[in-house]
Amino acid sequence: MTETSSRSARSERRRSRRAAAGGAPEQRPFAQPRLLHAPTEIISADQVEAIHLASLRILRDIGMSVLDPETRALYARAGATVDGEMVRFDPEMVDELIVTAPAEFTLHSWNPARSLHVGGDWLSFGSVGSAPNSADLDGGRRTGNRHDFQNLLRLAHMLTSIHFLGGYPAEPVDIHPSVRHLHATFDMLTLTDRVFDVYSLGRQRNIDVIEMARIARGVSHEQLDREPSLFTIVNTNSPLTLDTPMSHGIIEMARANQVTCVTPFTLAGAMAPITLAGALAQQNAEGLAGLVLTQIVRPGSPFIYGGFTSNVDMQSGAPAFGTPEYWKTAIIGGQLARRYQVPYRSSNTCAANAVDAQAAYESMFSIWGAVSGASNFTMHGAGWMEGGLQASFEKMVLDADLLHMASAALDPLVIDDDTLAFDTIAEVGPGGHFFGTPHTQERFRTEFYRPMISDWRNYETWAEAGRPEAAQRASHLVTAFLAEYEPPPMDDAIRAELTDFVERRSAEGGVPTDF
Repeated sequence: MTETSSRSARSERRRSRRAAAGGAPEQRPFAQPRLLHAPTEIISADQVEAIHLASLRILRDIGMSVLDPETRALYARAGATVDGEMVRFDPEMVDELIVTAPAEFTLHSWNPARSLHVGGDWLSFGSVGSAPNSADLDGGRRTGNRHDFQNLLRLAHMLTSIHFLGGYPAEPVDIHPSVRHLHATFDMLTLTDRVFDVYSLGRQRNIDVIEMARIARGVSHEQLDREPSLFTIVNTNSPLTLDTPMSHGIIEMARANQVTCVTPFTLAGAMAPITLAGALAQQNAEGLAGLVLTQIVRPGSPFIYGGFTSNVDMQSGAPAFGTPEYWKTAIIGGQLARRYQVPYRSSNTCAANAVDAQAAYESMFSIWGAVSGASNFTMHGAGWMEGGLQASFEKMVLDADLLHMASAALDPLVIDDDTLAFDTIAEVGPGGHFFGTPHTQERFRTEFYRPMISDWRNYETWAEAGRPEAAQRASHLVTAFLAEYEPPPMDDAIRAELTDFVERRSAEGGVPTDF
């Protein structure tokens, strides 16, 4: 037995012992998957160009409503036409400005082993973000709170298919909004070692959290300025509106050379035309307006093109997710991002209210669209429920399993004399079986992906065990992962500096709020 297969066998024995004892299963190592084959393209290059030209026409003839005077002034100095709150863009100006955004960059964690490659054929998956409610099988659905927020962070830290934090998993509403960003960021930095984001809800929040990222990494302001270390998601107010807090967030992040992802929330039939082509043209126009702003503020600052076009249920008006339409727009969004040579963001979404078959198939459809479309940065990868209104503990584990499956499906297939197994086929011959061959015995523990949740027992054994279904198995795994959680080791001096910063800014009142 080789050293590698020996290590694999020992690892599998540890996994089996832990699983038998009710502990957390062993997972694939933390690693970014890569899309080593060509991404799916479902429209032609001419059709991509037609969407691009339609977007430029929207920006030139209709324009964007920009509510912030400072932002309008920046656009005007770059050559846009400003008429009150309306900003209109010359197509040549747009084409000239967007080319300075980088095609790839590194997003740095305070733990270098968790830094991410963003762009190219690199993929990454994030945890659910911004849900106002949390839920589990034991406690049901409830308003977001810091206790659940922290446990969702701990669970995300334990799940190796989650590469970054997609925001506050569930909003900790029991922390006052004036200081919430300080305490929530402290939790994200100390309970996990994943790359994280800042909510662009006003300039000072961005400034505070950028400083906390610098402290956590233990680097100078100059080094942080060279090395992007956090990101923000900016949702335009579709249709065609950019509000003041989001504008300020874009400006501050670009000035500091941190990552901005502009993601229009374009629901076909509601906030965008009912046709997917029209909704994508509007999405693209709003995204380009954001990209232009980042490059006006600081040419070369990192930008991610965000796609989030889905449809609504035209009978009720409710958002629909994980649909064939969402799959199509996820893939076309990737084609548009590659047209502009910038990284691409998509999402894992579902509209299900329970961790059931609907939750699984809508999420799998979303993940399929994201991976096929070469999403470099897949938000809400694990835990999103109820159209984003709920962060589910069980769904986070189920999604993490799906993400591992997607990553395993992308593993390169090795084809050589050893894997072609001619000698083993000859040894077994006609009518035999391969269970006992050395070739099988050396590989049976590691050759195939073993899902965390799937139950492959026969019917009788499963029935005798109480007929557990996927949600119950996921609930058991939530308990097991949280029981084994240990915080990532952080330097005591850095943790103390973070604590001092949070206490000082909290004592100063944090940021102004309306309530």
